[in-house]
Amino acid sequence: MTADALSQVFAALADPTRRDMVARLSEGDATVSELAEPYRMTLQAVYKHLRVLEDAGLVSRPRGPQPRSVRLEVQVLDLMDTWIERHRARAEQRYRRLDAVLETMKGDEHEQDHGDGHRGRSEVADHPDDP
Repeated sequence: MTADALSQVFAALADPTRRDMVARLSEGDATVSELAEPYRMTLQAVYKHLRVLEDAGLVSRPRGPQPRSVRLEVQVLDLMDTWIERHRARAEQRYRRLDAVLETMKGDEHEQDHGDGHRGRSEVADHPDDP
């Protein structure tokens, strides 16, 4: 999937009604009338939402007489998942490296605190607020 196609998919899913339609279609195919049932909008508005989903490749409607079932195109979700997981893996790898650095720094700090036994007493005695 090209970057432009991926952008089109994410843009199509930016709308909550379209995300809900995709979620409902994940349960099974539905006619346009069945998809339109829960929404307080015209059938024309539902068709507009479906057109955006179709243009993005998320759903398809086979040609033929009405009523036609709307079908979720799962391979597009798989491509999105691959893209998301690739970036998630990179971010997690970066966080693991950061955790390792912080753990090393914590160990170094711990060694400094316990490696210099007289340091703690002299700092307390030299503090200007102490009597």
